[in-house]
Amino acid sequence: MDQNFYDMVEANPVIAAIKDMDGLEKCCRLQDIKVIFILYGDICNITDIVRQVKEAGKLAIVHVDLIAGLGTKEIAVDFIKHQTGADGIISTKPTMIRRAKELGLYTVMRFFILDSISFENIEKQLSMVKPDFIEILPGVMPKIIRRVCKRVKTQVIAGGLITDKEDIMAALDAGAISVSSTNQKVWMM
Repeated sequence: MDQNFYDMVEANPVIAAIKDMDGLEKCCRLQDIKVIFILYGDICNITDIVRQVKEAGKLAIVHVDLIAGLGTKEIAVDFIKHQTGADGIISTKPTMIRRAKELGLYTVMRFFILDSISFENIEKQLSMVKPDFIEILPGVMPKIIRRVCKRVKTQVIAGGLITDKEDIMAALDAGAISVSSTNQKVWMM
């Protein structure tokens, strides 16, 4: 795992996850926000979105699965690397994570924990690829976060439904290294 990403989330464990231009503009002005998860865009505007994040001096991590116009093939990761200059990707797909690692990008593999089957699937997926971080959604499940942290060596980010300081502290106390949130009030906590 690259120390720079780790150091940035350790310095401020809140990651701004953005879903629109308003969120982009607001989080780029917040000095304490160091890492931004880009959860929107299309092949026509993603380069400009990443450029704004980078010009603000922040790490740009693109959720490649959510960019309209990109397919599910590994070439989408090449596009993100070479056309946007993003620092990394988020994906639920092992093939995308594997390709991003080959290209030297930061990698965040996202898992939705809905039941015991999805929980058990984490270790199986991690045996195929070794992302820098995993993101667990929803992030308001301290017991599950604690169990995941005990079972895997990969650093955990808690995301989804984080709304207040209590949620942040519960996730961090359970072992998550950081939280990601689209809630702009959380960005300033």
